[in-house]
Amino acid sequence: MSSGSKKVIVAALIGNLLISITKFFAAAMTGSSAMMSEGIHSLVDTGNQILLLHGLKKAEKPADDNFPFGHGKEVYFWSFIVAILLFSLGGGISIYEGVRHVLHPEPIENPSINYIVLLLALIFEGLAWSFALREFIRAKGKWGYIEAVKRTKDPSVFVVLFEDSAAMLGLIVAFVGIALTQYTGILYFDGIASIIIGFILLGTATWLAYETKGLLIGESANNHIVKDIRGLLTSSERIDHVNEILTMHMGPDYILVNLSVDFEDSMTLEEVEDTISSFDQKIKELYPQVKRIFIEAEKIKSYVVEAT
Repeated sequence: MSSGSKKVIVAALIGNLLISITKFFAAAMTGSSAMMSEGIHSLVDTGNQILLLHGLKKAEKPADDNFPFGHGKEVYFWSFIVAILLFSLGGGISIYEGVRHVLHPEPIENPSINYIVLLLALIFEGLAWSFALREFIRAKGKWGYIEAVKRTKDPSVFVVLFEDSAAMLGLIVAFVGIALTQYTGILYFDGIASIIIGFILLGTATWLAYETKGLLIGESANNHIVKDIRGLLTSSERIDHVNEILTMHMGPDYILVNLSVDFEDSMTLEEVEDTISSFDQKIKELYPQVKRIFIEAEKIKSYVVEAT
């Protein structure tokens, strides 16, 4: 986990906490359903950032007897929990508030307070969003945006980026809903805006859950890493055939590799051991995130039996 990613989460945490307080204050002063939904949204985002930081800290724990491959998947677990909370609390409560105000509409008092708060929130959210976007662009490299989300093994950056993007869109919807309510006198627009914000959060949470599910279950390393490892193995004259290359991310910066290869029949046990040691070193030098490598020698099994 990069320090830049942690800075993105901390910046979003501070911003969302301050924004949620101002939104709840505005909602209490004006009675706006859309503003209440936005306050809930920012409060949920604040809690989400706390959970992400908690996950990052837990992931740093060293390996032990119960978790021999470390605790790196804590990041994936808590990212998935963030998606669930965004769906249930953020989306669910916003839709409930919207439906309640549609069924029992109330006039908005002092709408100018809402506009001031929304403008300030848009500025603060915009700063946090641009910070998260810069970090995401730096991390994605040459990949496209959608491809980067699918390939990245560190969900913390795109989780914050998704949340901030949903927040920006929600602020625009809230602004339009409050403005339409004020200038048309139709009170339903405020509740409808809250419902739309809820569905924005539901969609964002569903996408987050989908993208983090594979990492939580046990996603393989990116194709180019597997391809490079295969190329390194097949280029050796001491290997007849590469049977299988199995990889799994145990954390954003921890890849487990299991190899099944056929060694040359004429090789001695000492030569096999030297070759395995050499490949272990070369693969880890090529990709430092590869922490553990297991090599299963297929053909050498018959040789071992004969040698003993």
